[in-house]
Amino acid sequence: MRRTDAARELGGFVREHRTDGSRRLRVAGALLVTGVIGLAFGVPVTIASIGTTDGAPELAGLLLGVGLIGLGLGVWRLTQALRTREQCFDVHERGLTHRIAGNATLIPWTDIERIGSATADDGRPLAEARGMGFRFAVELRDARKIRVDTFTEDARELAETIHRAVSMGQFPQGRGRRP
Repeated sequence: MRRTDAARELGGFVREHRTDGSRRLRVAGALLVTGVIGLAFGVPVTIASIGTTDGAPELAGLLLGVGLIGLGLGVWRLTQALRTREQCFDVHERGLTHRIAGNATLIPWTDIERIGSATADDGRPLAEARGMGFRFAVELRDARKIRVDTFTEDARELAETIHRAVSMGQFPQGRGRRP
């Protein structure tokens, strides 16, 4: 569905919020590499530390932990990147268009139950770079959820726009219109 088709059903176009899929892939790649390196060093250290009680078992556990966590998070981000490739949210006067890989779903404001599970800045190191800095879920009336994170440009503005439209009845105005 082209943007012009959606605009007719949801009113005037206001703005778009693209998700940075290439950044999500780079993060997945970095996590996978970290996991492989952790396991590549952790397995030999584990084998070498069998029967010892000095620092080697702790080092082996640390390396294996980093490896397994890196691989797990890397696979998760890679799966997410592939599932949401070319994701974009188009804000219109009467709703959203959620586009993924050429498929568009029209979501009128009336189909959105609320913004749920919003988390403000995650204080952990590099949270923003990992896409964990700000997250929220768009909860639809049919019980589906669309998750948005900091890989989506201006995610906070998107959350505020949806909240104002759904909870306060303050709908965004399309280009060339005044509130």
